[in-house]
Amino acid sequence: QVQLVESGGGSVRAGGSLRLSCVASGSTYTTRQMGWFRQAPGKEREGIAAFYFGGGSPQYGDSVKGRFTISRDSAKNTLYLQMDSLKPEDTAMYSCAAARFVSSEWWLSAQYDYWGQGTQVTVSS
Repeated sequence: QVQLVESGGGSVRAGGSLRLSCVASGSTYTTRQMGWFRQAPGKEREGIAAFYFGGGSPQYGDSVKGRFTISRDSAKNTLYLQMDSLKPEDTAMYSCAAARFVSSEWWLSAQYDYWGQGTQVTVSS
């Protein structure tokens, strides 16, 4: 089993920045990729970024491309999401997820085996 704990959420004005962290523990050696997802009230969960442990370019959804950056510190077992130029429409609960297998369909929730509890991000205009 892998446990994931997110932090770094909060309230920020439009145009501001936040950095989310996701610390993984447990059997982390079993995971091959991690991703960030978000879900706003009344909307479906949206995959926004993915990081492949074995190499390959990080992947981003169109809604965050050019504004968000996903990265990982393997020594700390920590995944990050740097969020810049935030917009009110970025308001959502953000969760990290880990997958035991590499998947090109990184935006699909079903590809991930472990989930964190989430951290709230609120962007005001």
